[in-house]
Amino acid sequence: MSTVTVPAGPAPANTRAGTKKKAAGSGKRRLPLLPALIFVIAVTQIPFLLTLFYSFQSWNLVRPGSRHFVGFQNYIDVFTDTTFLGALVNTVVLTVVCVMVSLLLGLGLAILLDRKFIGRSFVRTLLITPFLILPAAGALLWKTTMFDPTFGLLHFVFGTDTDWLSKFPLAAVMAQIVWQWTPFMMLLTLAGLQSQSKEVLEAASVDGANRWRTFYSITLPHLSRFLQLATMLGAIYIVNSFDAIFLMTQGGPGTASTNLPFYIYQRAFEGFDVGQSSAMGVVVVIITMIVATFALRLMFRAFSVDGGTK
Repeated sequence: MSTVTVPAGPAPANTRAGTKKKAAGSGKRRLPLLPALIFVIAVTQIPFLLTLFYSFQSWNLVRPGSRHFVGFQNYIDVFTDTTFLGALVNTVVLTVVCVMVSLLLGLGLAILLDRKFIGRSFVRTLLITPFLILPAAGALLWKTTMFDPTFGLLHFVFGTDTDWLSKFPLAAVMAQIVWQWTPFMMLLTLAGLQSQSKEVLEAASVDGANRWRTFYSITLPHLSRFLQLATMLGAIYIVNSFDAIFLMTQGGPGTASTNLPFYIYQRAFEGFDVGQSSAMGVVVVIITMIVATFALRLMFRAFSVDGGTK
């Protein structure tokens, strides 16, 4: 017995009309976003494409007519530049130390503020204040009131005339950044603590678990998502630190406290080397994209985000 296949006819007119109407409605809803999209492209993608173009050029602004195509020579010079490699190491050290120390301090302060005591709201407001201060203002504040060898607070406490910014430049910068970012870590961790189920803690207490055992086995696993989010956001912002180094140490003495953003600034605006500074910028963007991609995957895994479904 043969089977007769009937060819599918054209879709009904009402179905085609409904599809077109739906597409038109979707386009109308997205149309108000077009100015924002154009603005983002204009201020981010076009400058990056120009930076990529200049990275293949040898161009120094103090030598008119010196601009010419050199291919990948700028990138070779970047990876053979000992100052750039030293700035890369300083950037890694500064980011890792500042993120870890501010995260631990924020965790400790969050645990203290999670308990009820008189004046808790006032203390919480005081502890958040450093994060609300502009980075440039915070850097100048620490430079003049903390590390000044004559009138600084450290001179008053320890009674020494130590020039902290000259002897311990990178440590001084890290102290200021930790002071600035600890409140941010504290807020995220405190939000995690306050979202914890009290019934689970009461059940652990009834079962005879002490405070350390409860914190290690119940509270810390619950905070893992918040700690990972705080680490990711803190690393993204701290790796781009410029204000503290520019205003406190100028990258010195020598290059002892120079990080990548400050070194790129020096090559571009003090050395007027457009080509090499552009190549450095492209390298830093690529490194940042790799780190950010890894961090975002870690965060999505922590929050069980997979296309909106588990």
